[in-house]
Amino acid sequence: MKHGVFLILVLMMYGCSSPSPSWEDINEEGAFLVYRRQSQIGEESFSITSTKDSIIVRSLQGENERGRITGVQAELHLDMDLSPTYYVNQRIANDDTTNIFKLEVRPDQVSVWEKHFEVSTSATPPTFFPVHSNIPAAMEMMLYHYYFRQGQPTGITTLPRGEVSIVHKGQDIVEIKGEKITLDRYVVEGINWGGRTIWLDEDKNLIALVKANTQIRELVRKGYEEALPIFIAGNVTEQMNALSDYTRDLKGDQPELTALVGGDVIDGLSDITQKDMTVIIEDGRIKSIKSRLQTGIPENARVIDVSGKTLMPGLWDMHAHSNQVQWAPAYLAGGVTTIRDNGNEIEFATAFRDAIAMEGALGPDILLAGMTDGAGIMGNGVIRATTPEEAREVVAMYCDKGYKQIKIYTSIEPDVLKVLAEEAHKRGITLTGHVPRAVGNTIAAVESGMNQLSHRALFLSLLFPDKTTTELGRTYLADSELSTDQIDRATAFFLKHNTVLDPTIALNVVRGLSRGLPVETVEPDAGRIAYELFEGKRFRAGLSPARAKRAQEDYTIAMKIIGDMYRAGVPIVAGTDNVVPVYSLYLEIETYHKLGGLTPLEAIKTATIIPARAMGLDSETGTLEVGKEADIAILEKNPLLNIEYLRTVSAVVTNGNYYKSTPLWKAADFKARED
Repeated sequence: MKHGVFLILVLMMYGCSSPSPSWEDINEEGAFLVYRRQSQIGEESFSITSTKDSIIVRSLQGENERGRITGVQAELHLDMDLSPTYYVNQRIANDDTTNIFKLEVRPDQVSVWEKHFEVSTSATPPTFFPVHSNIPAAMEMMLYHYYFRQGQPTGITTLPRGEVSIVHKGQDIVEIKGEKITLDRYVVEGINWGGRTIWLDEDKNLIALVKANTQIRELVRKGYEEALPIFIAGNVTEQMNALSDYTRDLKGDQPELTALVGGDVIDGLSDITQKDMTVIIEDGRIKSIKSRLQTGIPENARVIDVSGKTLMPGLWDMHAHSNQVQWAPAYLAGGVTTIRDNGNEIEFATAFRDAIAMEGALGPDILLAGMTDGAGIMGNGVIRATTPEEAREVVAMYCDKGYKQIKIYTSIEPDVLKVLAEEAHKRGITLTGHVPRAVGNTIAAVESGMNQLSHRALFLSLLFPDKTTTELGRTYLADSELSTDQIDRATAFFLKHNTVLDPTIALNVVRGLSRGLPVETVEPDAGRIAYELFEGKRFRAGLSPARAKRAQEDYTIAMKIIGDMYRAGVPIVAGTDNVVPVYSLYLEIETYHKLGGLTPLEAIKTATIIPARAMGLDSETGTLEVGKEADIAILEKNPLLNIEYLRTVSAVVTNGNYYKSTPLWKAADFKARED
């Protein structure tokens, strides 16, 4: 698509026109503003027209998200009773179109095409609507009109699969240009992972929605943007209500004393497995770890038989983006008891963290790193520090809210970075994140005060100190000659500054797939995630075979270097960046072992004691030791024998609370593991 078309798309300004009381003779235009982390990144324009026997809805969405320009066009045909007859959704890029989703209704049958999937044909259900996780707002609005036309059923069948439920939750009053308008708030499940919060006006037109999957987005009908804070707050309320439901249904009564009897223990310090042990937990902490034959069980303790299972420290994900409460059961089911959220919306992130930490809600412990970026279209999120004074204000704001780190993004200016670091260090917190483009290179970023760095392609640019991160190509390691001296100098630099590295190598492994290969090629458990996630994760754009081969060579070289740095003492921590939720943490750890040469125990330490130490919590958690928090993953098999046995988590203990994995997986809409 020509850039001019995108420009027109982004600049189109339609007013909020009032809907007609009837679907006859409709000729309506409108627009939704698209936000990511509360920063506007695009716009969806739409039109609704009708003839004497059909309604046609057209949508055109354009986004410029940190310089990545994308477009989607869609068209929906409906009978006058709002029954769908045709739908197509296409991605637009570089004068090419790619079908994402298509539906055609013929007499007695309906056919559905999904990207990279075979066409499926079935009998036409009596009532149904086409739905996919990235459905445009205009088409979603017609779903709600259809719902009310059908008499508000408890659920609506959706194609290609599933059912949508729509539940009224209350009303919110918004003030638009001085006029107070009452909107109805609903929670809708069955479109994205978990639920989305929507607002409809009195004529049942969609006014706003907040959704997640793996990132929060807000879509707001143009003219209502001044009510964005109300929509954000309403979504937080509904998310916390959902978390309360998970806690009520899954946590149950947790006794003060628990005995895990007969399991084999990996303490996270030694590669020796202690056989047939009993672990006593009292008030959320480990009271004793002794041989089963030498341990008496207190009379009032809950006894859990873990014979034949392996107990190890709960895992950490050091590059999480936990944008909705479904992460709580999903992470715990996989044995993850602590996460560092590396950039999120403040309102949701603080509420999520506090519900778990202060109110006993179900979920892993959450440590927050506050996303901060500079000015311009390349910036990420709504929190920007463009001057030294703004930098001081940002650090003060995050510290007041209990954040543990400042997350640096790529548009920060050098003078602002130094002030962010100075202010953060004064207040006892650290800096993590990306090497900003204007700062130039890894050396300058670390010497400006960054304590931790994300993404191996960014921080390994230290190997080429005379080049900036923007001058190096995507596969610069595979394309360059590397000497031992280069690696030694880089290692010495990181050791001198005690820099913590967060490689997110699993992201490289998945992104290195050839075009057309499903993610299961490298991540065998991808098919277990909730379908609304799998729909978007299974097939990525992919690379040509030649580029894929080069990318794989590049991250293989990177892992050898990172393995050498680990053995030299550089702190390496495991994180996912949500590439395949939960399971990519296993892939990350496995890759450290398989390509980095780390032993199983060393690889496990990147997700246990090393992140605990990096966050100043190693005296509290990260290993199984008497006096520490009872953060324990319970596995069917011993991962010291085979690193892939990390995938056999069957139960978890977090802060002393015991959960079986299968109910947690099911609550998160993931498929439970089959032994």
